[in-house]
Amino acid sequence: MARELTERQQKFLDVLFEEAQGDLGKAKKLAGYSDTSNIHDIIRSISDEIVTRTQDFLSRNAPKAALAMVGVVSDPTALGNRDRLAASREILDRVGVIKTEKVQVEASGGVMILPPKKSEDDTDN
Repeated sequence: MARELTERQQKFLDVLFEEAQGDLGKAKKLAGYSDTSNIHDIIRSISDEIVTRTQDFLSRNAPKAALAMVGVVSDPTALGNRDRLAASREILDRVGVIKTEKVQVEASGGVMILPPKKSEDDTDN
């Protein structure tokens, strides 16, 4: 269950990933907090909500990361491709889109089926 946030806390969260571009001080001002408000106190009171919003933000940007990876295939000689790939990989890993690894097992020998073991009672007869 989501807890109730004050109007300022809600505004802080709303502007943090938009107008403030992740700048905590700028988000504090845009949300209407006074200059004397301690940013650490603000963050501490809504840390769980910040984590949730961060996950949502990364999820919203996962398609851009995937497109950037495909763009490297289209133009493999472009400058910054290595950094673009690394950043895209990190974003996709964090949102749960990971490359799958397949393991193929091969056996060179055949399978031999043995007759059932005789029990001790069968050997007495």
